[in-house]
Amino acid sequence: MRFPAALISLILLLAPQAASAQNEMPAVPLTPVEVAEDVDPPVYRSHAIAMHGTPKYGPDFAHFDYVNPDAPKGGQITQAVQGTFDSFNGLIPKGNPASTGSIESLLIGSADEPFTMYGLLAEEIIWPEDRSWVTFTLRPEARWHDGRPVTPEDVIFSLNLLKEEGRPFYRFYYGSIEKAEQTGERQVKFTFTEAGNRELPLIVGQMPILPKHYWEGRDFSEPTLESPLGSGPYRVKSFDPGRNVVLERVEDYWGRDLAVRRGTDNFDSMRFEYFRDDNAIRQALKAGVIDYREENQAKAWAVDYDIPAIREGWLVKETVEHERPAGMQAFIFNTRRDIFADPRVRQAIGLAFDFEWTNPALFFGQYERNESFFENSELGAREGPPQGQVLEVLEPYRGRVPDSVFGDVYDAPTTDGEGWPRENLLQALELLKAAGWEIRDQTLVDAETGRPFRFEILLFTPTFERIVLPMVRNLKRLGIDVRVRLVDQSTYINRLRSYDFDMISGGWGQSDSPGNEQREYWSTAAAGHEGSRNYAGIEDPVVDELIELVIQAPDRESLIARTRALDRVLLSGYYVIPAWHLSADRLIYWNKFSRPEVTPKNGTDLSYWWYDAEKAALLERREIREEIVEGAQEDSAGDEGVSNRTLGIAAALLLLAALGIWAALRKRPEGARMP
Repeated sequence: MRFPAALISLILLLAPQAASAQNEMPAVPLTPVEVAEDVDPPVYRSHAIAMHGTPKYGPDFAHFDYVNPDAPKGGQITQAVQGTFDSFNGLIPKGNPASTGSIESLLIGSADEPFTMYGLLAEEIIWPEDRSWVTFTLRPEARWHDGRPVTPEDVIFSLNLLKEEGRPFYRFYYGSIEKAEQTGERQVKFTFTEAGNRELPLIVGQMPILPKHYWEGRDFSEPTLESPLGSGPYRVKSFDPGRNVVLERVEDYWGRDLAVRRGTDNFDSMRFEYFRDDNAIRQALKAGVIDYREENQAKAWAVDYDIPAIREGWLVKETVEHERPAGMQAFIFNTRRDIFADPRVRQAIGLAFDFEWTNPALFFGQYERNESFFENSELGAREGPPQGQVLEVLEPYRGRVPDSVFGDVYDAPTTDGEGWPRENLLQALELLKAAGWEIRDQTLVDAETGRPFRFEILLFTPTFERIVLPMVRNLKRLGIDVRVRLVDQSTYINRLRSYDFDMISGGWGQSDSPGNEQREYWSTAAAGHEGSRNYAGIEDPVVDELIELVIQAPDRESLIARTRALDRVLLSGYYVIPAWHLSADRLIYWNKFSRPEVTPKNGTDLSYWWYDAEKAALLERREIREEIVEGAQEDSAGDEGVSNRTLGIAAALLLLAALGIWAALRKRPEGARMP
């Protein structure tokens, strides 16, 4: 799953069949209680639901620990976005959407737990122990921005609309929902096609909820620049298509006093300026056009911010450590292409990437190499052969997976860092020969057909050109013809959705609690479904079975073991060339904001920050002083210019006078005297 995880200890009440009596169930205590023997399966009810274990925050909690509940409201923050936008509907597979800040869900996650969800639009969650269904009770005060209440009809409508016309992701994500039905004035029940999928109640709780009365008269399937009606803390105030968007905080937002919202959404307005490239964004930041940036380029972080504003502390540059999983950033093979069908070919090409040279030469040594699809977490495969539960999970697949799965864990190839990975390329050449390729006239060709080995790396940002070109050079030494194609963002998105590429630089984010989203990343079903995130085109029955084991994991320990087993099998397929990761956020911002002292393990987030009027006043006085100094310098330069001009005119007049005297003396009659 893309969010945090952990399970709830809550209280039993009554059988799921007795829906009419559910409204009378008492509140859930904070400690586990014995389950009544006459209820099967037992039913639980709570303000929150966790994947495994118990929730951190009880039903009467006041706010999350990582926010400042007394944070002042006010001010504006301006951020930059690279690219453009042509729609405010980000739920469909069309257009380049901009955020509206208005769409909410039934539940909301915490940032300091692996995966626990708390009530947002819903005030209560009811579910049986086998999680074969879940019921949500909506808050009576939940309102759309037009003042109308959020209803069960809206929830059911949203599910159907997203599955029918939304991004393909939703069809995968909600594919296990058998039906949704209203079971009370403010209750809606979801019944699932499978029991034991612990994540399903939580991911249903994350579903974007849309207003039925608004969308019934509009075409949801098409991009729109009409800001859709929502219920969230922000809405669109103004925009210039493709250039900027301004969101304003909704003053009468219905959920402003909820514990899950206290201390968040503190800016009166948030402005987003759109730029074509990162260099323009950095210059805009230095000039004060934007206020905040998360720097994503190591070189820029190292050399582009050596300016007086940084040294004097007016522009803050800091690294904020985090413990969130890094997932897998990589160069991804499209195995739907014939030339990448053989894993030996993919392994060979991976040997041409020289990270030991790239990291110091291009990244100033800031990164670590990825060696897992669940990097920077306890979920990734560990050193040595599989042991314990991991081995138990993998043992039934012996003979159906490469032998390497049962050996030492994957280690990314290394070099001496000199930029000429000769030994790696020799190894790559042997792999290519074993896969049926040979070199003829310095060109790698299919030994049977004579077809040259060539492919294209598709990019949409110039930043990556300098990274891939050294790898292209190394591949050329193997006789491989590699082209780098740089396209605009819209073209890139469309080609990505239709898998019209050979190789891309991309990746998959992960959370502390992987689950149903793994189907969209790696499953056979997703590989053939245009628009899914199975970019590599993985079609492996073993991977499919391991995904289901991960989803069905009954506790945290088994989830970790099963995910590590999945990681080993994915790594053995060489579907990607692992790239790099950083266990910190690199932030640059003008010193007029504050944030809570506590940083959750997932890292900081602007939704917890606030505009600090005192800091802003100091910054403004500094700017005024600089303007005065600059003005004085200009005046001084102007006065000096006037003086220089005056002296010049005087000198010219003296010169003319001297010339006149000299001329008069020359015309004087010989022997004449000066009077």
